[in-house]
Amino acid sequence: MSPSAFHLQMRLDHVGVITIDVPGEKMNTLRAEFVSQIKAVLAEARSNPQLAGLVLISGKSDNFVAGADISMIAKCQTAEEAEALARQGQEVMAEIAALPFPVVAAIHGACLGGGLELALACSARICSLDEKTRLGLPEVQLGLLPGSGGTQRLPKLIGVPQALPLILSGKQLRAKQALKLGVVDDAVPLSILLETAIAQVHKGKVLRRELTLRDRIMQAPMVRSLLFAMAKRQTDSKTQGNYPATDRILQVVRIGLEQGSNAGHAAEARAFGQLAMTPESAALRSLFFASTAIKKEAMADAEPRPLKHIGVLGGGLMGGGIASVTALKAGSPVRIKDVDLNGVNHALQYSWDLLSQKVKRRQMKPAERQQQMARISGGTDYQGFSHRDVVVEAVFEDLALKQQMVAEVENHCQPQTIFASNTSSLPIGDIAANAQRPENVIGLHYFSPVDKMPLVEVIPHAGTSAATLATTVKLARQQGKTAIVVADRPGFYVNRILAPYINEAMRCLLEGEPVEHIDRALVKFGFPVGPLQLLDEVGIDVGSKISPILKQAYGERFSAPEAVNAILADGRKGRKNKKGFYLYTRSRWPGQRKVDDSLYTLLNIKPLAKQSEKQIAERCVLMMLNEAARCLDEGVIRSARDGDIAAVFGIGFPPFLGGPFHYMDQRGGLDIVNTLRALMQQQGERFVPCEALMTMSEAQTNFYTSAQS
Repeated sequence: MSPSAFHLQMRLDHVGVITIDVPGEKMNTLRAEFVSQIKAVLAEARSNPQLAGLVLISGKSDNFVAGADISMIAKCQTAEEAEALARQGQEVMAEIAALPFPVVAAIHGACLGGGLELALACSARICSLDEKTRLGLPEVQLGLLPGSGGTQRLPKLIGVPQALPLILSGKQLRAKQALKLGVVDDAVPLSILLETAIAQVHKGKVLRRELTLRDRIMQAPMVRSLLFAMAKRQTDSKTQGNYPATDRILQVVRIGLEQGSNAGHAAEARAFGQLAMTPESAALRSLFFASTAIKKEAMADAEPRPLKHIGVLGGGLMGGGIASVTALKAGSPVRIKDVDLNGVNHALQYSWDLLSQKVKRRQMKPAERQQQMARISGGTDYQGFSHRDVVVEAVFEDLALKQQMVAEVENHCQPQTIFASNTSSLPIGDIAANAQRPENVIGLHYFSPVDKMPLVEVIPHAGTSAATLATTVKLARQQGKTAIVVADRPGFYVNRILAPYINEAMRCLLEGEPVEHIDRALVKFGFPVGPLQLLDEVGIDVGSKISPILKQAYGERFSAPEAVNAILADGRKGRKNKKGFYLYTRSRWPGQRKVDDSLYTLLNIKPLAKQSEKQIAERCVLMMLNEAARCLDEGVIRSARDGDIAAVFGIGFPPFLGGPFHYMDQRGGLDIVNTLRALMQQQGERFVPCEALMTMSEAQTNFYTSAQS
């Protein structure tokens, strides 16, 4: 029999402290087999006639309970099995909630999903005022809803208007936010967390809080109907109806309010079981497992070198962002070099602004901001670069300039210093062509804005050493990035699959389809923004530089429509110069972006929606899918899994579809090939299905099972 994850220690003041410590695991997660262990430890506590109450605390240094073990759901074959799991969880929480003495959760670190449901079943909650402490119900991000009473207890605790946004978004709360909302009863320094929880036990079991006037008003049927209608409207505008969990959350919360707790719990368990079987949840869970696995995977047959000091060349938007994630997330001292002191100041301002937002939100003290800023310095020469372990280059996309940077770094830094180029399109082998130590040169392609985009492409060239690759991946992970290793081929992976997608959107525009119609079609499909708005955000001029490189490498299917030249000649660069597909004047209604109608005159087209949103989405997405299959076939990416993560994290491919390869497997190779052939007859040779798709379609195999066989 395996050792228990729950240990009871009785104190002299008759308070029992139950320590949660899952053996052999870094994180505490709840599992079905723990039910008997929890019941046993509760029975042991209750056998003490003088018991004053219990405190639940974690034995881990940085997490309370990070949620339920998701692999349990993967093992369920039917909705009934998943529903039974939820019911089991509900029963344990109900037993804790019904105890006749106070039970206090002492929370430090992650308290998420099933962990927060456990805390909600307690009679009080105290949390630590620590940066690591986070509380939330993130199940919706896996296509599920909280299944152990969370949809019922949280609205009762803090009121429906506050609870719904948390459950519908999966948002995580810091300690002070949780206290302000009433999710916890107190937030204290970690050093006094346990004694505060014990003192709370001695206060006795607090009866359910009085409903505020606002909560009582919300219980009026008409007001409640209005609240749920508004919540549905707001949620639908975000999800476009692509995430079934949000509708079920609204239903289940409402049932609990209107029909009572028992009906609410029954509806919650039933909905949990049904959602666990949806393709959307399967896709989201596959992404969760994949991204968790890739963060732990060794990417090279070598040990990474120590990383103590990092250099950044270029103080522009990318350089400032790279310096920021290195100093603020990786915690490494950074030295920036730019030809101009204004560039250095610009890069420093990037981090200052991010930290100032935290100070403004009271997530950080001004003194802490100063401490973090002290990690970043800069100048116009190589002073301070002699001991840099990695130098990340973020200068203009110019091969000669980047080769010059390699030579300068080799002259001013140590022989083992790694040169990592943040290029979006130039071959790394060419950048390393004249290097004295080409084994130290590698590509490290970040996405803008660097502090928000989770992906980075790591690109070794033929001569990059295994130690350089391992060390660069280590740096990317320390910066909080998901690193995907891709081959040194033009466009790498993300830009290569993105270019045909955007080009197809441009062709739709030239056929007279309105800008907003095209963008709405792809947002409805599940992308966060449409392709033309994305081009405005990235920069039309930036996008135009990649197409010729891809066309030269891969042929006509990458040729951008001629109209792009006319758009550029008109000085349209997008958001950065407030002139693109959309207008960037100040609107009375933020978020309502208007199309710049003068674009239609420039392109000599009369906008009229002739194709359906589905047809437009099919054209753009199929170009992306076909190219993704080619990339895998050519070894640009190592696996279908890597291709899915890169597309979701790098360009916002709809997460509920699981990524291009998961989506193609769901649709089936035959359907993809037939759709491509139909589009080829309507639109031209660029839609010819690639050989890999044809072979898989004929053999009736798919990407994930082929990889496993």
